[in-house]
Amino acid sequence: MPATPPVKRSSSPGNRPGHLIGNHTYSHRNYDSITFEEFSAYVIHAGQILASDLSMPRLLRFPLLKEGNTAPKRDRMREFLATTAIATVTSPSASPSITSAIAGNSYDDLSIQVLGRSVPHTLLIHWNLLNSLFLADVLNMFHRHGWRVVNAEHALRDPIFLRAPKTVPAGESLLWALAKETGKFESLLRYPGEDDVYEKPKLDRLGV
Repeated sequence: MPATPPVKRSSSPGNRPGHLIGNHTYSHRNYDSITFEEFSAYVIHAGQILASDLSMPRLLRFPLLKEGNTAPKRDRMREFLATTAIATVTSPSASPSITSAIAGNSYDDLSIQVLGRSVPHTLLIHWNLLNSLFLADVLNMFHRHGWRVVNAEHALRDPIFLRAPKTVPAGESLLWALAKETGKFESLLRYPGEDDVYEKPKLDRLGV
């Protein structure tokens, strides 16, 4: 991945100044299930439609966090996106923001074990009604545990976001991929990362 310089923030009509806007492809198709040619075309098409609103440098987040299920697909896409910063997440979660609280803490533990430090985390939280109702509670929980919220520009300056793990399948949480790359943490890793099957039993026990 390229270095991440200061980010241009969109202030166009309809977007509150300060928000970062990235490319998430035109179709939201899983790259693992389609060809490089199809996926790259969706990236280009979305980029053209959103051109005036996209942040600088260009940011892309892979749908479902899937970055290629073979080494050739992974590497060809990385070459294609050489001038684009991949907006990876350190802590994926299922859609409800309440599960982000659970996943966030577990991925911070993984960060300390793999890297020896806690990194600036980027959470995957979907924009929907349920998350809008509970996001404040989740952020307050993090605050009570000594965390603080930083903007994406600040977080993406951390050198961890320059890493490009040679894992197959590629993608998932960046911390997941770095841990898998070492071959030492298999018992701690779950796949796929963004799946509520892992948190649902805990939520059921809590009556949520």
